[in-house]
Amino acid sequence: VFFCLLPNQVYRKSVKRGFEFTLMVVGESGLGKSTLINSLFLTDMYSGEYPGPSHRIKKTVQVEQSKVLMKEGGVQLLLTIVDTPGFGDAVDNSNCWQPVIDHIDSKFEDYLNAESRVNRRQMPDSRVHCCLYFIAPSGHGLKPLDIEFMKRLHEKVNVIPLIAKADTLTPEECQQFKKQIMREILEHKIKIYEFPEMDDEEENKIVKTIKDRLPLAVVGSNTIIEVNGKKVRGRQYPWGVAEVENGDHCDFTLLRNMLIRTHMQDLKDVTNNVHYENYRSRKLAAVTCNGIDNNKTKGQLTKVDTVEGMSPIAQMEEERREHVAKMKKMEMEMEQVFEMKVKEKIQKLKDSEAELQRRHEQMKKNLEAQHKELEERRRQFEEERSTWETQQRILEQQKMTLDKNKKKGKIF
Repeated sequence: VFFCLLPNQVYRKSVKRGFEFTLMVVGESGLGKSTLINSLFLTDMYSGEYPGPSHRIKKTVQVEQSKVLMKEGGVQLLLTIVDTPGFGDAVDNSNCWQPVIDHIDSKFEDYLNAESRVNRRQMPDSRVHCCLYFIAPSGHGLKPLDIEFMKRLHEKVNVIPLIAKADTLTPEECQQFKKQIMREILEHKIKIYEFPEMDDEEENKIVKTIKDRLPLAVVGSNTIIEVNGKKVRGRQYPWGVAEVENGDHCDFTLLRNMLIRTHMQDLKDVTNNVHYENYRSRKLAAVTCNGIDNNKTKGQLTKVDTVEGMSPIAQMEEERREHVAKMKKMEMEMEQVFEMKVKEKIQKLKDSEAELQRRHEQMKKNLEAQHKELEERRRQFEEERSTWETQQRILEQQKMTLDKNKKKGKIF
């Protein structure tokens, strides 16, 4: 019958459509998150000219996305890296996890809206499938921020704890640190990602190894170093080389195999079947009709309150009343602000008018004083001119008399 070829058809369809995976990395600045991502996927998510999010100064926690399209063996993978620069760097880290929660919920909301559309052919999956939480290699267990963050997000996303920069710890310190972290995780009832049992026996051994070595101690490096004639990715120290892909040095290989080779699809399935379904159920429960009774005698709907909640009509009416009340409150506040501004404007106009009046009176007084001064100077000028004219007339008369006497030959 050849129905054994059905997996091949599914394979071709999946390869043609491509795959999407969203990985979130959370941790304090300087723990090597960007370097580890570059090492995991052998790509340069953050170029040298554009530093990683942890190296850019952030006053508050922000959520940033970086996307890269990867191809291998004809299979396309759209990888989205979600980083949270500024996480845990403030003096007061209260509610620093809220932007991360809002981002995860917003992606769930986008997917739910896409499912509710008439045309559901194009449904990009931007939901966060895995969260790698980086723990500082302090050797003193989890900090209160680590515990609170994982408790807030363990029911929304698959959380995998990692010990960052594990090469700063000795093997004995690393093992002791792992035991202490797992003990605190169990004590605070934090639900980290539960690795499922696989069909293959070899894969089950790998899963058991991963479970035994949680939280995974990782080391990232973008540098290629030559060791004994062999080029490896690692970090050079005075005492030797910490090889990234050496299982005796760190758990990097286990993390990469788990994310890419064995559990990527399971991470997506758990996100879709558990975390997204829980979110979808909560959203739909908020609008579930719990008590609408059609009152035929009165020809109207009777709203009945139930134990689980209220009906959509009652909820809409309540929202409408709240909206009307809010609008009235805003209108009153705007009227008060308007009246206050009008009063301020009137007072400014009155002050300006008083100032202009004062300046007008001052200028009027100055003009009157100048006018009086000019009148006084004019009066003095008229007197001086009158005196001068009188003296001129006398001199003319004396000159005329002298001329007459000269003509008559009289000399005085």
